[in-house]
Amino acid sequence: MMSYRVKRVRPLLATGMATLLSAVLVGSALSQEAQAPDPDAVIGTIDGREVTNRDIEFAIGDLEDQLGQVPPDQQRFAAMMALIDIELLAGKAESEGVADTEAFTQRLDFLRSRALHNSYFRDQVVETISEADVRSRYDAEIAATPPENEVRARHILVETEEEARAVIADLDGGADFAELAAEKSTGPSGPSGGDLGYFTRGRMVPAFEEAAFALEPGGVTAEPVETQFGWHVIKLEDRRPVQPPPFEQVEAQVRSVLLRERYFELLTALRAEAAIEITDPELKTAYDAAISAGVNAGEQPAE
Repeated sequence: MMSYRVKRVRPLLATGMATLLSAVLVGSALSQEAQAPDPDAVIGTIDGREVTNRDIEFAIGDLEDQLGQVPPDQQRFAAMMALIDIELLAGKAESEGVADTEAFTQRLDFLRSRALHNSYFRDQVVETISEADVRSRYDAEIAATPPENEVRARHILVETEEEARAVIADLDGGADFAELAAEKSTGPSGPSGGDLGYFTRGRMVPAFEEAAFALEPGGVTAEPVETQFGWHVIKLEDRRPVQPPPFEQVEAQVRSVLLRERYFELLTALRAEAAIEITDPELKTAYDAAISAGVNAGEQPAE
């Protein structure tokens, strides 16, 4: 078995990416097995060392970022080529005593700790969050969100107040708002009849927003509205309650929130039990401030 080597020499992958990607072209004629292969089955040897399907799966998982650009049906072949490169360079490094250096030992200790961290995170956080948990959090968020309206409006934007008052006079005389917008508006929405679509509060500049939300559907501003963009005449087309996004659309975001929260809760409990002493004054000040502010609460767990 050679899976232990993959963790030790992962940084060497970067030097073998050209080989990995070229291997995709060679392996394009290969197709994946319809049935999952036996993980312990030997698929070959490198200098007498056995390579198994489990090694391939380790490589695919560990090199996920690099293999992301490889088509799924070619990833096993690309991973095998990467493993060959890794093993050959690892063997050369070991024969030259790299594994016995202090720098390598320290690096190996860090990678081991990181791998343990990731494994525990997956087992104790990721795998514990069910779809029911995500759905429950989604429902709670929707229930806690205050009801809000959104409006659909059109506008005609001109450069002067006099032009805006002339537009209002034309509308009072029976002119069609959309046609007048297409003819006179200097804004980018002019060709589409001044249609701005639906928007909620906070999306438009304050003066425009106040005037639009004060109208009833079908109403037009009786006075021109001035903003930094010019003078507006606004028509309200519709007003409706904002609909929450469907669960399927935000499921991944809600799951991510739960992951961060549970990760932070786990770390908070572990830090409370641990004896952590930071002797560097600058780092200690920064660490104490970060902990007091709950810095992990908004961060994605490291993997």
